[in-house]
Amino acid sequence: MSHLLHIDSSIKGESSISRALSARAAARWRDANPDGTVTYRDLAADPPPHLGPAGAQAAFIPPDQHNAAQAESWARSVELVGEVAAADTVLFGLPLYNFGPPSTVKAWLDHLIAPGLSLDLASGEGLLGGREMIVLAARGGGYAEGTPREGWDHAEPWLPHGLADGTAIPEALSRPRRTRPWWPRAPVPC
Repeated sequence: MSHLLHIDSSIKGESSISRALSARAAARWRDANPDGTVTYRDLAADPPPHLGPAGAQAAFIPPDQHNAAQAESWARSVELVGEVAAADTVLFGLPLYNFGPPSTVKAWLDHLIAPGLSLDLASGEGLLGGREMIVLAARGGGYAEGTPREGWDHAEPWLPHGLADGTAIPEALSRPRRTRPWWPRAPVPC
C-alpha cells in the first residue's frame, strides 16, 4: 500500500498559495492511490524545536546515555525520520520568506539529518533514498534570471541539497528542475 507524507510550512493559513498547491497535489495523489494512506505534518502549527546543544549532542551519544533534554530532542528526530521512512512519496509545500525557507523547515531538516537514523554511521551514506519527493514552492515576486532579485531565492536550491546530501531523499533533487519560469506581477501570499 502506498503512503504519502504531506508537509506544509506556510504561516499564512487559508491565504497560503503553497498550502493550496500541496492540498491540490495531495488530493490528486489520493485519487491515484485510493487504498493509500496519508500522514500530514504542519510545520507552522506544530513546529519542531530548533536544535540546541542537547540535540546536537544526542546524535553522538548512545540513547541509553541521554539526559532528559537529549532524549527529548532525539525522540523528535526519531519521530520525524520515521515519518519519512514510512512514506513512498513526500509532498512538501515550501513558501519563501525573507529570501529563504521558514525556520521551521530548517529545524525539520536538522532533525532529519540524524546519524544512525537517516545516515549510516559507518559510511555516512543517506538511508532515506528510494522515495519520491515533490516540492511545491511559492514566493511573492520574481527571482528568475533577468529579474531585479535574481539569485535571491535561497529556499528552492537549499532544500534539495540538504535532503539529497543529508538523507539521500532522492539524489536527483540536487539538480532542481523548472518546467517554466514563474514570477507574478504582484506579490502573492506564500
